[in-house]
Amino acid sequence: MPKHNSLLRTKTSSFFSSCFLYAAGTSASFLLAWAFWSFFSSPAPSANPSPSRGLASEAALSCPAGKAGHNRSYDPPDPTFYDDPELSYTIEKTIKNWDEKRREWLEKHPSFAAGAADRILMVTGSQATPCKNPIGDHLLLRFFKNKADYCRIHGYDIFYNTVLLQPKMFSFWAKMPAVKAVMLAHPEAEWIWWVDSDTAFTDMDFTLPLDRYKAHNLVVHGWPHLIHREKSWTGLNAGVFLMRNCQWSMDFMEEWASMGPQAPEYDKWGVIQRTTFKDKTFPESDDQTGLAYLILKEREKWGNKKYMEDEYYFEGYWMEIVGTLENITDAYTGIEKRERRLRRRHAERVGESYGKVSQEHLKDAGYGRGSWRRPFMTHFTGCQPCSGDHNQMYSGQSCWDAMQIALNFADNQVPRRYGFVHRDLLDTSTVPPLPFDYPASDLVGGAS
Repeated sequence: MPKHNSLLRTKTSSFFSSCFLYAAGTSASFLLAWAFWSFFSSPAPSANPSPSRGLASEAALSCPAGKAGHNRSYDPPDPTFYDDPELSYTIEKTIKNWDEKRREWLEKHPSFAAGAADRILMVTGSQATPCKNPIGDHLLLRFFKNKADYCRIHGYDIFYNTVLLQPKMFSFWAKMPAVKAVMLAHPEAEWIWWVDSDTAFTDMDFTLPLDRYKAHNLVVHGWPHLIHREKSWTGLNAGVFLMRNCQWSMDFMEEWASMGPQAPEYDKWGVIQRTTFKDKTFPESDDQTGLAYLILKEREKWGNKKYMEDEYYFEGYWMEIVGTLENITDAYTGIEKRERRLRRRHAERVGESYGKVSQEHLKDAGYGRGSWRRPFMTHFTGCQPCSGDHNQMYSGQSCWDAMQIALNFADNQVPRRYGFVHRDLLDTSTVPPLPFDYPASDLVGGAS
């Protein structure tokens, strides 16, 4: 690319040199020789950019070495924990001194050290085989697109897993081996964010308040009084959690996984969980009740490193969210009509600054149930989009319609940055273009 720019500059230099000589009445043969020499010589540096290069500098036009300056091609020969033949990524093998090992790795890879304290890697996944539900694979693709959009907008990496890393840890237990393996494979990431496949980001602007969690190692959506007073296994939801990449988390996950189907005391833990949480109706040990048990019974062992987030929809139950999305859309449209800064077209890369402008108008919107703020994440608990074996308290059609509405509501916040929106939240495929200064002006393409 520098060669290409140099060529553009030399051609421009040749043109002006030729014109000057021609105007001076120099002979044609000398003009040809001058042009030929100018083509192969390097031009003198210029204080102003060449007209043919526009406003971009050579540095901006060159391809960067890696994301945010990370040197992905540098791995020094000095030994790291990866060179230990005893290292295992499996959930069964204990990891020790992980904090020191991570710290040493970052010291040897300084390009990844900057910003490591807030670096997030999202982990999600689905089964290895096609879905039984005829539209299940389509739904999983849309849910994954939703997560990929959110990660791209905020600069997060994402890992999508489709295999059982421990064959006996099926269904909801499958997340634990994946999270541990990702921790080991990504020592540059401070936080590992597990998000169930049936969860959608419905506020693309909202970011995790990491300062709130700086003294904690595990964040989960829940209500402390339901765990400690009511002793309900539904006092939290284990489908979304944020876990610090540290030794504490390695130890915690090892104990949590010891309740799983690969462990010798799996049946015993099923009995203990039902005895402890009276509203648990099924006999098998599960990950959510196991997490609730560790929070309830082992507070001294794990300290105050667990944070139960109940101030916003860290994950929200879809039945109480989807019916509010149309009114929320109208509320945000009203804000944009009043706030010209939010109507300004901009590059997707700088979208976070516009999200901050939105927050100025949402101070009285509240959070959670009854709020007119966009819910951060909507979790389709019980809908089972892949198998189709939904909870019988609602119909499959209600699940399908609700997923369409939520995914299109979320998606509107993405193609909007490209100049399009869904007019109808039940119409996935139609997106009319937006006129300049929308929504101060009306939609085009047949919109009212």
